[in-house]
Amino acid sequence: MATFGNLSDRLAETFKNLRTKGKLSAADVDGTVREIRRALLDADVSLDVVKQFTSHVRERALGDEVNKALNPAQQVVQIVNEELVAILGGQQRRLQFAKNPPTVIMLAGLQGAGKTTLAGKLAKHLVKEGHTPLLVASDLQRPNAVNQLQVVGQQAGVPVFAPEPGNGVGDPVKVAKAGVDQARRAQHDVVIIDTAGRLGVDAEMMKQAANIRKATDPDEVLFVIDAMIGQDAVTTAKAFQEGVDFTGVVLSKLDGDARGGAALSVASVTGRPIIFASTGEGLDDFEAFHPDRMASRILDLGDILTLIEQAQQAFDEEEALKVAEKLATEQFTLEDFLAQMQQLRGAGSIKKMLGMLPGAGGMKQQLENFDEREIVRTEAIIQSMTPAERKNTKLLNGSRRLRIARGAGMTVTDVNQLVQRFEQAAKMMKTVARGGMPQIPGMGPMPGGGAHGGGKRQAAKNKKKSGGSRSGNPAKRATENQAIAEGRPLTPGAAAPAGSGFGLGLGAKGGAAPTPSAEDLATMQKLLGR
Repeated sequence: MATFGNLSDRLAETFKNLRTKGKLSAADVDGTVREIRRALLDADVSLDVVKQFTSHVRERALGDEVNKALNPAQQVVQIVNEELVAILGGQQRRLQFAKNPPTVIMLAGLQGAGKTTLAGKLAKHLVKEGHTPLLVASDLQRPNAVNQLQVVGQQAGVPVFAPEPGNGVGDPVKVAKAGVDQARRAQHDVVIIDTAGRLGVDAEMMKQAANIRKATDPDEVLFVIDAMIGQDAVTTAKAFQEGVDFTGVVLSKLDGDARGGAALSVASVTGRPIIFASTGEGLDDFEAFHPDRMASRILDLGDILTLIEQAQQAFDEEEALKVAEKLATEQFTLEDFLAQMQQLRGAGSIKKMLGMLPGAGGMKQQLENFDEREIVRTEAIIQSMTPAERKNTKLLNGSRRLRIARGAGMTVTDVNQLVQRFEQAAKMMKTVARGGMPQIPGMGPMPGGGAHGGGKRQAAKNKKKSGGSRSGNPAKRATENQAIAEGRPLTPGAAAPAGSGFGLGLGAKGGAAPTPSAEDLATMQKLLGR
């Protein structure tokens, strides 16, 4: 989500200054709104959208919901979050599928927006959901556009209908119509039509797109927009809405480092929802667009729900239960560790997943320095071991470690560090699996730690060893010790009888308190300074 990185930083700094104030005055609110306006304008958000946004934020921030809040600064952050969700479209909108297949999805947009690659991403996404899409190559003008779609379709594992070679040869309207007929015959339930674009909006492109729409009667027309094109995003979106009238928006290149805020304006300006977002170059870097989650990411509040969904897709629940059982029974091996790492890599970029955690904006430098190739190196070391060595690290003597290091292209020190980290991690995970509190290296023992309530057992042992009262009240402790010495039971409520404020309890049989001796009086006078 590099596109909104600068916007996130500016907003985070604004709210950081706001949190130092216990109560917000009108001047504080105006100053905050002014900083938000600057941040949005610098991010290329449309001026009309910025005016509407800041007006709503100011009105609500000066209202009773902030004045009566226990934490006004947090309430303002919540207001900004809700208004961001509103300009991003409010509720998530899913694809609308036809009652009678095939569902026809037409892609439209400028050349270079990433339509062809996005067609493959969308197709792969639909395959994961159990659909059988067909890609139709109707971009017959851009050089090698048909070949590119065929390559992308092969990578996604989806068939491509391409009766014309392209490069200016063929009628795109006839190809699109024939593609829908082919999908119906071959029983594909979704058709994705890749159309031609131009470097700029022109009448010829709009006429061709309108003709394709008329010939195929698509259920969805998705406008693909490059998140990095700046203020032209709004102009282009309006032109396509008037010429073709799309039903939804797809944001591409959200991983770019441009300002990209114009993409925030599209849903608000056109009234059409953002349905998908492309977040990288790989075919798996594609996700459904959730306005609330995107707003949370922009405000550095994290996106835990998307993180959980990605983890659920990558990790096998049955396999996870087996691993948990192995941890509890001390059977977790480097073989299992390797399998877990490979599943983690299958979930996608670890750096991106860490970036979804709340407060990740404050760890930008650490995330940038994070080297995902370290996991590949770790896999190489484990894969250079024999099955027996993976199951039992105690077999790894000096000569074996040297052989493993050479096989992995690493050093013996790297092998030693991996084995040491694995043994420490396995020990900690075993403690957690048994319900205990692990001791983290570099920290003392955790309060109440111990896998089976060891802290309580130790306290009970200490109490038994002492043979006396361990009460924190001196008067109660003196009375209980006296009772223990005299062999009397300790009954609740009778430990400190009335009149025993100085620990001079009642007599052995509950009679009057004994008269203090001369020695006791002398000690008392000494304590009182007399």
